[in-house]
Amino acid sequence: MAETYTPDNLIAGETRTVCDIVTIASGGTALKRGAVLGKVTATGKLILSASDAVDGSQTPSAILAEDCDPSLADVTNVAVYIKGEFNANALSFGTGHTAASVKDALRDGGIYIKTAVTA
Repeated sequence: MAETYTPDNLIAGETRTVCDIVTIASGGTALKRGAVLGKVTATGKLILSASDAVDGSQTPSAILAEDCDPSLADVTNVAVYIKGEFNANALSFGTGHTAASVKDALRDGGIYIKTAVTA
């Protein structure tokens, strides 16, 4: 049986997207495409950005481009977006973050959050 494609409306504009390949640090739960990630300063690995973190990951820096599950081990060769326009309604946030709280930090890195598109 063929699967039906359902768009997730993550991409929300015509600004060219730019991807990078990263390592997602082990721990936590499975992450879905659209998760807002931050970089742990000591390791350079990315995790779900939470506002109360004190390891550098509290500052969002990328958006996950594909589902991954780091619950048991680091996940290498994971695609993330580091530039583009994205739909706030299609993003997922760590504890304490909202579209409004991450907007400025992501914009400084070339990621623009828009709310005009429903997911």
